[in-house]
Amino acid sequence: MLQVIAASSYLARQPNTDTTPHLEKIDRNARLAQSIVDDLMALARGEVHTEPLYVGEALVAAREGMPLGAAHFEDELEPALRAFAHLGLMSRLLHVLYENSVAVAAPAAPKIVTRGYRAGERVVLEVQDDGPGVPPEIAPRIFDPLVSRRPGGSGLGLALAKRIAAASGGSIALVPSERGALFRVDLRGSG
Repeated sequence: MLQVIAASSYLARQPNTDTTPHLEKIDRNARLAQSIVDDLMALARGEVHTEPLYVGEALVAAREGMPLGAAHFEDELEPALRAFAHLGLMSRLLHVLYENSVAVAAPAAPKIVTRGYRAGERVVLEVQDDGPGVPPEIAPRIFDPLVSRRPGGSGLGLALAKRIAAASGGSIALVPSERGALFRVDLRGSG
């Protein structure tokens, strides 16, 4: 996001350039960055407000800003699936999972399947990729801060995802899988 802002700013300063599309990109990404900061500050203060949310909205928001062609997405959602969640934070959680899948599969574009279904009063989201999976030596600690196998990864994304899930009245887990990584998010259902 900040890279997009910097690149757009550079391009807008070039001679004989129509600056409008570049300024629009800067504006859109600056608003997105501010929204993320606001959501994370609310999470840090324990002020997360959850409300009934269509899961499909969070999937769409989670994929905004991802490079075109970075992954092949496939969704298998029950119709009108709703959970109690905060749109910004739930999209951040999903974005972390998608971004990790893309990073560990690079330069290939992974296939990422997102499944969503009701399980009694709960809603379960599963995000599975066809990448190399999580090495067994770090799997038990994958949600701990500073644990990462991503090149250049900080190890904060999945720790944040765990905190978001808990603040939403749910949980997230790495589930053993024959191929790739499979993460399961459990949330309170809504209708």
